[in-house]
Amino acid sequence: MKLEDLLKQARSMQAQLGETQDAIKAARVTGESGGGLVRVTLNGAFEALRVEIDPMTADEERSVLEDLVAAAINDAVRRVEALQREKMGAVARGLGLPPGLNLPS
Repeated sequence: MKLEDLLKQARSMQAQLGETQDAIKAARVTGESGGGLVRVTLNGAFEALRVEIDPMTADEERSVLEDLVAAAINDAVRRVEALQREKMGAVARGLGLPPGLNLPS
């Protein structure tokens, strides 16, 4: 393979990686706890965008609600991490890279 072809392939890979990273950052993932009583939505940059507490739980103790919010955030973070693994794995497979090779996220 010629050097020019390798450079072209590297530029293509870099562009695809950048597009995938942008798509992950723009993604919205919702985690929940307490059987759906608390929901938290994060973007792919792990920023909390929305917290929803079911109105039926408004009279619950504050500490219980705080624990549920923390659990929902952690659930959403795990889901964003899974999304990153999925998307970056697809990029690696498309490039013919061996399984388990970690691309930067």
